[in-house]
Amino acid sequence: MPSLFTQIMRRELPGEIVYETERETAFLDLYPASEGHTLVVPRLEVARFDELPPDDLASLMRTVQLVAKGVTRAMGTPHYTLRLNNGAPSGQIVFHVHFHVIPRWDGVPMDKRKLPPEKMREIGERIRAAIADVQAGR
Repeated sequence: MPSLFTQIMRRELPGEIVYETERETAFLDLYPASEGHTLVVPRLEVARFDELPPDDLASLMRTVQLVAKGVTRAMGTPHYTLRLNNGAPSGQIVFHVHFHVIPRWDGVPMDKRKLPPEKMREIGERIRAAIADVQAGR
């Protein structure tokens, strides 16, 4: 069965998608550690980071960097946590490799909580616009 993330990328499950390429999709975390918490996921469904082929890995890292720039610009902070949980003992819950881009404003420990759909749409729009600005060199 396809992972939760593959189902979101296929539009079989709802998700606030903020950026897509041929190889990756970025969407808001359903239980964000902070507003703007975004996941960057390769379309190739593998469980572990070290299983990604080199070309997919290079593309994923370029997309992670672009999305991090867009998220921080949209959320009004230059600070963020970049997280990869590789395997269950590290905290991986969905076994489809993915990076978390978590905007930060303070040093307070992160507390995951679900946001209302309208707030997710509003944050998603801000991030999409910021990514477009970054790509346009603005």
